[in-house]
Amino acid sequence: MCGICGCGQTEALHPHGNEPGRRPAQPPAHGHTHPHSHSPHPAHDTGSAPEGLETRTVAVEAELLAHNDAQARHLREHFAASRVLALNLVSSPGAGKTTLLERTLSDLRQEMPFSVIEGDQQTDNDARRIAHTGAPVIQITTGQACHLDADMVHRALHELPSLTPGAVLMIENVGNLVCPSLFDLGERCKVVVASITEGEDKPEKYPYMFRAARLVLLNKIDLLPHVRFDVSRFQELAWRVNPELEILSLSAATGAGMAAWYDWLRGERHTGPGGARETPAPE
Repeated sequence: MCGICGCGQTEALHPHGNEPGRRPAQPPAHGHTHPHSHSPHPAHDTGSAPEGLETRTVAVEAELLAHNDAQARHLREHFAASRVLALNLVSSPGAGKTTLLERTLSDLRQEMPFSVIEGDQQTDNDARRIAHTGAPVIQITTGQACHLDADMVHRALHELPSLTPGAVLMIENVGNLVCPSLFDLGERCKVVVASITEGEDKPEKYPYMFRAARLVLLNKIDLLPHVRFDVSRFQELAWRVNPELEILSLSAATGAGMAAWYDWLRGERHTGPGGARETPAPE
């Protein structure tokens, strides 16, 4: 995470619409102005850390997370009051988040309104892909930062058209199964997009992300005949980390299994944060 993993925080917002524009963002409000380096974490250093360094590192970490959590609570209250379903999509690079979003938005655009926040370290390639579906989208380029945070999402919301009651906000996080697990974005829940091309041991290697998530979408099942992947083993490892996880297998490329994902979205859209069933808003 910032200050620990050495990631920087150079951020820009790129609105996308009929005529995509580009606007540099203001410096991050949460004060990522402390110097970043790639020196080893004190716990991994073979020498002794300078006096007070480890204490200061822990204090900075706690301060950053406390600020992020406060902003995330504000966002969560806003989403709940506005009856907006916000989901944080996380994965390794190349697992298929953007392809999943493209098909989801194209298939359901007549049924529910979507808005998208895209996070990547560089380029607005993914936002341009999403823009072709007709959904409002903002690209956040994070520079050296390896995750989105609540401040970035807060500012991006000001660049999107107002979210109507019943809208679904998809936040596609930076491809990374480490830092995004620590940063609350005010979402209803985290959705992990895993891929059979990554190997079935990802829940064991990255337990914090699978522990933080509520749903796993196991993508690219169309490649199962061509890849050595044990679905049962993947499920076993995931449930060992988080027994409450729901796991759906699908292929965003072919559409196989997508109906179950769409049913899950429909259910969440009409269920409040506390689990109470809501009256659907007029379409």
